[in-house]
Amino acid sequence: MTIIIVNEITAMPMIDIYATAGSFQNVHQLAMDAAAVVKSVEGVPDIALFRKNTAAFVHELPKGALSNVDGDTNYVRIQVTTNTGALAQREKQVAVVRQLTELAARAAGDPTLADRTWVILTEAIAGGWGLKGHAHTNDELVSAARAEIAKLKG
Repeated sequence: MTIIIVNEITAMPMIDIYATAGSFQNVHQLAMDAAAVVKSVEGVPDIALFRKNTAAFVHELPKGALSNVDGDTNYVRIQVTTNTGALAQREKQVAVVRQLTELAARAAGDPTLADRTWVILTEAIAGGWGLKGHAHTNDELVSAARAEIAKLKG
């Protein structure tokens, strides 16, 4: 039997991946893998509340919609939005940026893409995490997770 102690639970992250169309071989797999990476790094319990609400969105931009100052278009931007404090620990920040960068390069089949992948970590304000039509606070999410874990324990 596994015992899960829930002292602090973070909200479900949203991951947005932006790249020129055709950059990735399998965008659905990339989305699933990116969501799994962030969920793992956050360290939340493996319950449906988190599995069903940790999601990644791959935005394929038309040619010419992305550019640096020199006109290069072969970049990727990954933006991870969590609740306040979810990735406050430096080791979590470093891990999620490294793992998402490596994932993007693998998904593109281009190891050099790691040099052109930008990862931005952002936080939603307290109470600014909408789920099921309600703006949840961290306390509300913790309560929901505890309730789900209690149901699983029977």
